[in-house]
Amino acid sequence: MKFIVSSTYLLKQLQVLGGVINNSNTLPILDNFLFDLKESKLTVSASDLETTMSTVLEVDSDSEGTIAVPARLLLDTLKTFPEQPLTFVVEDNNTVEISSNHGKYALAYADGAEFPKAVEVSNPSSTTLLGDILATAINKTIFAAGNDDLRPVMSGVFFQFSPENLTFVATDAHKLVKYQRQDVSASEVAEFIMPKKPLTLLKGILAGSESEVTIEYNDSNAKFYFDNTELVCRLIDGKYPNYEAVIPKENPNKLTIARNQFQSSVRRVSIFSNKTTHQIRLKVAGAELNISAEDVDYSNKAEERLSCSYQGDDMQIGFNSRFLLEMLNNLSSDEVSLEMSLPNRAGILTPIDGLDEGEHVTMLVMPVMLNS
Repeated sequence: MKFIVSSTYLLKQLQVLGGVINNSNTLPILDNFLFDLKESKLTVSASDLETTMSTVLEVDSDSEGTIAVPARLLLDTLKTFPEQPLTFVVEDNNTVEISSNHGKYALAYADGAEFPKAVEVSNPSSTTLLGDILATAINKTIFAAGNDDLRPVMSGVFFQFSPENLTFVATDAHKLVKYQRQDVSASEVAEFIMPKKPLTLLKGILAGSESEVTIEYNDSNAKFYFDNTELVCRLIDGKYPNYEAVIPKENPNKLTIARNQFQSSVRRVSIFSNKTTHQIRLKVAGAELNISAEDVDYSNKAEERLSCSYQGDDMQIGFNSRFLLEMLNNLSSDEVSLEMSLPNRAGILTPIDGLDEGEHVTMLVMPVMLNS
C-alpha cells in the first residue's frame, strides 16, 4: 500500500476528524485514524463509538489497503511540515514510512480490521438544508443545552422537523432557546435529540458553508453528509420535555431596548452582584429601565439607568445575570425586546431586527426570586 498526498491538505482534513477522538479511550484502536485506500481515493475515519466521522481525500496512488494510524503522532508530525508532497508506504515490519523532502519517519500501525464499523442508518427519513443554516441553528441553541448527566435528554439539542418548518430547541431548565426556520422544511414530521459533541464538530465545519447537507435519521441514529464528509452519531434516547408548555403566552409588559447598551450595563452591574446567585434586578417604569445589583455580604452595590421603550405596568423582576448575558451575547440584532407577565414567570427575549427571511429566535430566561 503506497500513496502520495499534500502535507497541508492532509493536515487540514485530519484536524477536523481529530475532534472526534477522545483524550482517553476505552478501546486503544480508537486512538487511531482509519486509512482505507482504494486507488486514488483515501477514506479517513475517526470514531469514539458514539460518533464516527469520515472524509474522502484525493491522493496519488494505484494500490489498495486498510490500516489504523496513531492519530496524535501523525497530527503532531504533520503540523511541523511546510507544504510539500508526502509519500506513505506500508512496510512489512508493521510500520508505515512517511517520506518528506528532508527525511523519513516510521510509525507503527494497527490492523484496520479492528477499527469499529460505522453504524448503518436503516430505513431513514431525510432532509436537505444549506450548511450555513444548520451551523447557525446549532450556534444559536447549543449554548442553552444542559450539562446534567442525570437528565441526558436536556444535554442535547432537540430537532423538530415538519413540512412547515424546522425547529431547534435547547434548554437546561434555567434558560431555553427555540430557533425556527420557516424557509426550510422536511417531507415528514420527525423529532430527535442530537448530542452536543457531533453538533460542535458540525458547527465548526459548516460555518459560512454554501454546501448542501443531507440529514438522514431514524429512531436511534442520524447521519449528516456534505461535500466528501460523512458524520454518523447515536441519538440521545428519551422524550424531550414539552417546551411549549413553559413559554408564557400572555406577556402584556413589553420592553424594547438597544442590545449593546443593555448588554454592557448588565455586564458592568453584574460585577457587583452576589457571587453565588449572580442576581440582578430590573425595575421598569415609564421609559426608564433601572438595573441594579447588590452583594450584601461585602457591601458592594451598583445601579444604572437606561432609557427604553416600554408598554405595560411598572414592574420589578430578578434574573441570573450570567444567563441573561449568554443570551444577549448570542444575538446579533441592534434592538431586543423583553416580554414579561409577572415577576415569577419567565421573560421572553427576542431580537427585533437582523434576522433572515423566515428566521425566528425565541429565548426564555427564568427569573430568580428577589429578596426585597
